Amino acid sequence: MNSMLDSKVKATIQDGYTKFLIANGLKSRVAQKKMIATIANTLGSSDRASHIGVIEAPTGTGKTVAYLLAALPIARKLKKTLVISTGTIALQEQLINKDLPELLAACDWEYKFSLVKGRGRYVCNLRLHQHVKPIDGKHSALDLFSDGIMDQSYSCDERLYREFSDALSKGDWDGDRDSWKSHVSDNDWGPLTVDRRQCTGRYCRFINECAFFTARNDIEENDCYVVNHDVVMADLGLGGGVILPKLDNAVFIFDEGHRLAECAVRHFKSECNLNSSIIWLEHIKKQCDFQVANFGEDEILCEALLHMGKLAEQISSLLTVALPMFQKKQSLKALNDRKYRFPFGDIGDIERDIAAQISDTLRVWIRHNTGIKDKLSEKLGMVDCQVRSAELEHFFQMLGSWQLGAEKLLLLWSRLEIKISSEEMPFACWLSFDDVENNGDICINSSPMSASLLLAEGLWNNVAGAVLTSATLRSLGTFNSLRAEAGLPSTSEFLALDGPFNYTKSAKLRVPKDAIEANLVEAHNLYVIKTIGLTFGKCDGTLALFSSKHQMLEVFEGLSEQDVKFVLMQGQYSVGEILRLHRERIDRGDCSVIFGLASFAEGIDLPGDYCRHVVVVKLPFAVPKDPLLEARSEWIESKGGNAFFDIALPFASLRLNQACGRLLRKETDSGVVTILDRRIVTKRYGSKLLDALPPFSVDLCC
Repeated sequence: MNSMLDSKVKATIQDGYTKFLIANGLKSRVAQKKMIATIANTLGSSDRASHIGVIEAPTGTGKTVAYLLAALPIARKLKKTLVISTGTIALQEQLINKDLPELLAACDWEYKFSLVKGRGRYVCNLRLHQHVKPIDGKHSALDLFSDGIMDQSYSCDERLYREFSDALSKGDWDGDRDSWKSHVSDNDWGPLTVDRRQCTGRYCRFINECAFFTARNDIEENDCYVVNHDVVMADLGLGGGVILPKLDNAVFIFDEGHRLAECAVRHFKSECNLNSSIIWLEHIKKQCDFQVANFGEDEILCEALLHMGKLAEQISSLLTVALPMFQKKQSLKALNDRKYRFPFGDIGDIERDIAAQISDTLRVWIRHNTGIKDKLSEKLGMVDCQVRSAELEHFFQMLGSWQLGAEKLLLLWSRLEIKISSEEMPFACWLSFDDVENNGDICINSSPMSASLLLAEGLWNNVAGAVLTSATLRSLGTFNSLRAEAGLPSTSEFLALDGPFNYTKSAKLRVPKDAIEANLVEAHNLYVIKTIGLTFGKCDGTLALFSSKHQMLEVFEGLSEQDVKFVLMQGQYSVGEILRLHRERIDRGDCSVIFGLASFAEGIDLPGDYCRHVVVVKLPFAVPKDPLLEARSEWIESKGGNAFFDIALPFASLRLNQACGRLLRKETDSGVVTILDRRIVTKRYGSKLLDALPPFSVDLCC
């Protein structure tokens, strides 16, 4: 691989590594050095086809230090911005508050870095003002439009909003949700945020104090941005280079890279609640008519408002026509099943024609809405913010909210109007029924079946360089599943590093000889209830991982009074509180058992006595009734593939490896993994799952 890196950059990396080791009293690790070299070769390659690297770096490798040491000097040499993307905000903040400062101090390097979050993590000063002002008993636009942009499912905690306002005015808070002194619920936070379409920008009376723009101004000219995958997807959705640097001017490190494809699919999913959308559009018609009276002196604006109201009425009528077409599908769904999936995403010719009419009308409506917003922007710019009417500001926000809703509708209906091709992977499409018999709603859902094309065309083909890394990237011992899911180029560099642990000596994998196959649901549940208490240690930590919330609750409710005392179950407390209570119990010398779902199978760090035993209750296959999984399986089978071996088994392998990875967190750790699902030894595929696990000492008939 030809490299564009000169000896000076290589020396900078080597010198930085040496200084870091000395500063922290550490010895070099073979796997860590190999990771640094691979990242340097990938990002510094002069071959455009070899600019993507994929590195599985097990716990204990020191991957964060490795990618920071390699990527920071290389990005500077290439005159690119380094973007580090993680799967969670928690890891973002660890990088910003701990990992980056410590590494830069140890290496004596100077780099500017910033945490970049989406707009929704910051309070909108204007929206906060609009909420606090009526609390003071003063006139506010909210009095006029209480059923407008404000979602009535949200709460309005007057005391909390006063605290926010006071803290902002005193400079004690920067408006970042994550920096507030205590947890803020979604219900309390939702009313205080705006989308970019609702923001009045430079015309806002609070532009100089705006929490979001202040944060964004601080990141300009920085060497490194720390973001999460959702921000990257949001930027791709806007065409790239809007939130983040342009792709060809940036190199990316995707930490927790196993989450990237799933995040992309989730981000580009679309939906429409039919009844709710009809009611929403009827409300828009009324608001447009009402606003004509407010802007009577502006004939052009009034004419545009009236026309937009008529368009909203037309869309509402079309949705009313579409409603019974989708309602009739309810009779085709299975008993007690609230979903109906369209085979190969094909909704039918008549429905497709209606979808085309809805899409065409929405496009016209959005153009009119944009024009009116531009008109209001001019008015906002012409009026001094001190004497500006609250109604004008609020109506601008309302128009932004309408545009956001219309664009979401257009994303769905423009997909539904496309005629299905037998050659191209279609979008999955399904209906969700919400108690339709009692005037509930029907939700139409559309989702990419895979992120492969999205990431290949939107990201990998355009980015200057990128590295994906995580402790678990392989499924069934290969990168094949990841390559397919994430659309990675065949020329990518793939590397699986060896972990630092002596698995054979430190860990045992066992399957009880009386274990039940988990597909025998009732028998397996009874077996787990009877057996799981026996796996609890006397004074060490146990992590029991479930594949479904239903089974977890059933097992918990079936435990003896004595065993229940040991258990901390996900959902009873926040994740942070569960971990705190668990550590507190172990430190006292008591037994403690965590009952958790998939989120506890990754990212949870419980070294030493905090986790001496991992119990995998059931092999972690995806939920078989998931419509997206069904759609993908249908497509693969139609092309001659095998959905079980192509999708289900690799997914289970990845999740099982993640679960087992909770056991050993440090080189001095030891313990046991118990699998309470007999299928791992009775089914032919069981050996594939076992072979893909670390080389534990194995006891399959204890």
